[in-house]
Amino acid sequence: MGQKMYSLDDTIAAISTPIGEGGIGIVRMTGPQAADILSKIFCPGKKRKAGDKPRPLSFIPYHLHYGHIVDPRGDEAVDEVLVSYMPAPHTYTRQDVVEINCHGGVVPLRRVLELTLRYGARLAQPGEMTLRAFLNGRIDLAQAEAVLDIVQARTEASLRVAVEQLDGGLSEKVRAIRVLLIDVLAYLEATIDFEEDEIPFQDIGLPLREAIERLSRLLASADRGIIYRQGVRTAIVGRPNVGKSSLLNALLRTSRAIVTPIPGTTRDTLEETLNLKGIPLVLVDTAGITTETNDAIEKLGIERSRMALAQADLALLVIDGSEPLQSADSQIAELVGNKPAIVVINKSDLVQKAEPDGLLPQAERVSISALTGQGLEELEETIVKTIFSGQVVTSEELLVSNPRHKALLARALDHLKAAQDAYEEGMAADFVAIDLTAAVDALGEIIGETVTEDLLETIFAKFCVGK
Repeated sequence: MGQKMYSLDDTIAAISTPIGEGGIGIVRMTGPQAADILSKIFCPGKKRKAGDKPRPLSFIPYHLHYGHIVDPRGDEAVDEVLVSYMPAPHTYTRQDVVEINCHGGVVPLRRVLELTLRYGARLAQPGEMTLRAFLNGRIDLAQAEAVLDIVQARTEASLRVAVEQLDGGLSEKVRAIRVLLIDVLAYLEATIDFEEDEIPFQDIGLPLREAIERLSRLLASADRGIIYRQGVRTAIVGRPNVGKSSLLNALLRTSRAIVTPIPGTTRDTLEETLNLKGIPLVLVDTAGITTETNDAIEKLGIERSRMALAQADLALLVIDGSEPLQSADSQIAELVGNKPAIVVINKSDLVQKAEPDGLLPQAERVSISALTGQGLEELEETIVKTIFSGQVVTSEELLVSNPRHKALLARALDHLKAAQDAYEEGMAADFVAIDLTAAVDALGEIIGETVTEDLLETIFAKFCVGK
């Protein structure tokens, strides 16, 4: 990313739509020279006549203008386009913004981008346009991170959480708590600098308790918010031929995995994402785990299955209800250990012979038939219940969805509790102020009031180029 990224004086350009064939593609520029660069490569009008040259333009802001992008060196039309000019400060970056709507293909987009770079722009780095929006005060840091969450949202619920954060829901609450603490800190610093009889006494216990209560409410929502944002990795495990791939297909309502009566059909892990009541559920179908095989490929598949299970947030242990329990079922249950899990008793459409009560006593049990679909709705409800540990989720509640925010809120809360303890024990104002200052700084990191260049580089490097 580098130091140059933080200069706001140059004009940057990038392709802002995914590379590939499509109906349209957009090249975006922002910076003080955006309109000037456009005037050098854009010819307006319904028809481009031979010899027409790009000329200084008078754009109507926020309107689409029809014409052609032209390479001035050879008087060659590169693409037929629609362009828009948005002057500062009422733009995404609070700088002049130009968007060139091209035909959506790799070649025309690349040619148009090359022309903008030739005539004065430089290639934008990942997230640089959103970074400018932050540096120019249009959005705070939490809102900037929400932009990426919107782009990457995989369910309606995760999109709703991200949009609420972009609208400033979290920022507003964090900023209010921070202002409350800054007022307390100002009082403490005044008592340090002046004689006691010059500063009227103020009981800071009440605002400290109020701030602790507000932070605690925000943190209580963090685990659920992160689930909506990141999803839940769910490993479907079991011995060969118990119906793991059939279960994957049944949950997805499509034939995604190959299913045959032959044991060991699945040789590798297979991942698909399911929208389960707003939760992005990353289902990992694994090879059947067995301790007895001489097949090198099967051994590799089993090792990957063990790895997938170790990395999973939730395990679905599938057993064949039509057969007596086997030692392999118990061995796989031992691999699951104390991980959140559900025992899925498959083939409920057949005569039941399994007695799985001894497997994973902490786990819920659901009988299903992956063949007929019987029990699938109950399984889905059990998965949601297991993920949220029985907690009720309301759509009106603000959810903290970013692990960075969760860590900073927890740090602020710890410092606040330490400050409260110091105050109640009658310690000097200096000691209370130390923890209070640390809490204020932690909250400032969430919204970008206290931020380092390294942190900005880490956050915005995750963005795509053009956003």
